[in-house]
This record gives sequence, structure tokens and C-alpha cells, in this order.
Amino acid sequence: MNLDQPRARLRLDAALDHLTVTFRGMTADPDESNCECHWGSAEDLAQLKIADKELDPDLLQRTWQATDWKNNASVLRRILPQFATSLVTGLVEPRFGMERVGFTFALGEWQEWPAEQAAAVEEFLHAWWAHTLTDPDPLVPAHDLLVLTAEASGTLRPWLDVWEALDDPVADAHLATAADHWDYDLLGDQLPWRAWENGEEMRTGLTAWLAGHASARLRAHGAPEDLLHRIRLLGVTGPVRWEDPHWPQYRY
Repeated sequence: MNLDQPRARLRLDAALDHLTVTFRGMTADPDESNCECHWGSAEDLAQLKIADKELDPDLLQRTWQATDWKNNASVLRRILPQFATSLVTGLVEPRFGMERVGFTFALGEWQEWPAEQAAAVEEFLHAWWAHTLTDPDPLVPAHDLLVLTAEASGTLRPWLDVWEALDDPVADAHLATAADHWDYDLLGDQLPWRAWENGEEMRTGLTAWLAGHASARLRAHGAPEDLLHRIRLLGVTGPVRWEDPHWPQYRY
């Protein structure tokens, strides 16, 4: 499957527009509250109860990072159009990795929202993923976005399926970067990020996918031989792995 990058950009733009339409008029619950000492002032909180008012970047960041809302879903719906645009344009820089952004979506339990709202969020995530895989220099690297989408949705499989089906040299380049980024943790039998849930399932799934799918693709892409050996070793377990002559001498 090939995805044309301008077409993927149009899909992403349409998904962002659809978020704006779908969540227009949303506000935080009238009785929502948060700590003035640690989160923000009463004036800040009041802005979340005004529909469609753009938040300044600092308030937006404090809002999506907070985990102690009474109703995380209503707060996420309130900020979602602006939040999504800020994510896509690289304005969100999470302190603890893109999994933290995924946690925000997971806390909002968006998959349990009314069908039209859940579909709008799902399409946004898929459109952003498709665009990133075809963008030679995305603002959020593919390996970081995979973390976000996996944590937001609670699963790796649909995102890996899209990547696997995409016959594109740009997607292959992103795969090489991701494999190089992940192999140290995976060879130590650890997921390369802190999962909200299903961490062990994600670790085994990502390991198996790279070992079974990535090697041939990376070789065709012209990846370095040492990376190919590291990915090969993902398919080996126990002493055979670290006694292999091509073991990279990682220390854990």
C-alpha cells in the first residue's frame, strides 16, 4: 500500500477540522475544580468552562498534564481541538515522553464517548499516523508518535499493521530510526517506554513484529549491518542471545 504524502496531509487537515466541529461548544463540568497552589487560579479554571475560548499555551499544557480532574473526559473534550492542533504542529513538548500525552487520552476514556465523538478522535489519530509515516521530517518522530497512539488506544496492533502495509521508502527510513531507538530496551526485555496498561503485551508484540517483519525491510532499505544483527537477536532468547558473536555488549 502506498500513501501519497499530500493526500495524507489533506486527510489530517480534514480530521483536525472535524475535531473542531465535533467538539464545538464543549466545556469542563460546571463543578470542576483543581488546586490553585499546584494547577492554577480560579480565573484559569473559569476559562475551561467557557466554550471555544482559546487557551494560552501554558494553561493548555497545565490542563492536559493534570491527572486529578473530577471528570477527565469533559476536560479533554473541552481542549481537544486546540490540543490536537498543538500536537500536530509540534507545540506540545511533554516532559516525560509522548506516552504522557497518550495517558491524557486514555484518562479521558475517549473510546467510551458517544460514537461520533469517539470516531472523530480515532480518525485524528489514524490520520496523524498516516501523515507522519509519509513525511520525511515529521515534527513528532514516528517512533514517538507510535508510543502516543499505542498509549491513547491501549494497543499497538492497528498502528503496526498500517506501518507494515505501507510500501514507502520514507516509512522504511522511519522504521530504521525506530529500530535503532528501541533495540537497547527490547534486547533487555523491557518496553522502551512506561506503559499505562498492557505493557508486557506491547513489549512482546513489538519485539515479535520487529524480529519477524523489520529485518528484511531494513536490509532492503540498506540499514547498517550492526542494526540488522541487533534486530535479528530480538528473535533469540536466553543465553543464546548474549552469547551471539554479534551481541552489541549492552550492559543492563
